[in-house]
Amino acid sequence: MAQAPATSKPHRTMMRMAAATGLTDLILRLNPVESEIAALELRAASSHYVPPQRKQVTFLIPLVGPHHVGDWPAVVDRLGATLQCILEQSNPHWNVVVCCQERPELPDDPRITYLPFDDPEPGNDKWRKLAALCDHLPYMQLPPGYVMTFDADDLLRQGVVSEMLTRQAPGGYLVETGLVMDASTGVIAMAGAPTLREPLRKPFWKLCGSCAALAHDPEMPESTAFLRAMTAHEHRMFPYLADLADHKLAPLSQAAVLYVLNHGENFGARRGRVGFKTRFVERFAIDDPDTLAEIAEGFPQP
Repeated sequence: MAQAPATSKPHRTMMRMAAATGLTDLILRLNPVESEIAALELRAASSHYVPPQRKQVTFLIPLVGPHHVGDWPAVVDRLGATLQCILEQSNPHWNVVVCCQERPELPDDPRITYLPFDDPEPGNDKWRKLAALCDHLPYMQLPPGYVMTFDADDLLRQGVVSEMLTRQAPGGYLVETGLVMDASTGVIAMAGAPTLREPLRKPFWKLCGSCAALAHDPEMPESTAFLRAMTAHEHRMFPYLADLADHKLAPLSQAAVLYVLNHGENFGARRGRVGFKTRFVERFAIDDPDTLAEIAEGFPQP
């Protein structure tokens, strides 16, 4: 199972319009892909549905297998830093599932569990692991909540779980503003929506996959099916597909995630796609001492 390709921007525009106006014939003529069909099915199932109180945030972490990396202990150490940021959240109503061929060392906490993965198909298996994690959701006996796929080397800001469960955004949340750190230099940049002064700045969700927490209702099979289909795509498709499902994502109030580049085992580096992100960090480097101190307080693990 390879990553599902993104649909074109003109196609997305037409699909949004057709869904918003109920033009079923136009939707069919546009030949929607699997994720768009799942989004429309969730939209229909939710049309007369009163959202319940969201009680928990579930993080799904696909971990690269030891046979794909050069330094497995270092990968496990970075996973440990990721999990520590979640363990230190002020609101305890979260859980984590880590999926990998080999069980890594995990903190002794019942909220953190391991999902074995034994698919022998060669090549990049990240999207097959994400599919396995989504398929596992119905077996977890979850309350209504939010589900967020999270990379095993990213860091979550303190207080994010509390914000999600306090605000109760109907569709979920999007990391519009976030941080990107070049581990080789220690330089940190701010990602966010472009402005007139900084038209080349990018929102965080265009740079990193740990960017969207979707409202999830375990009693609705359409909810699980949509999460599985959505996460088969790259993260740049997430806001569009959530909109199509009528699960519009609300921006979190502050830089919620720190994405670490150039630590030696980045997934993007294996695809030759880290160079432009390194240049992004150089262009938008943060040099204000007070801002850097605030980041260190919010992300104690980097």
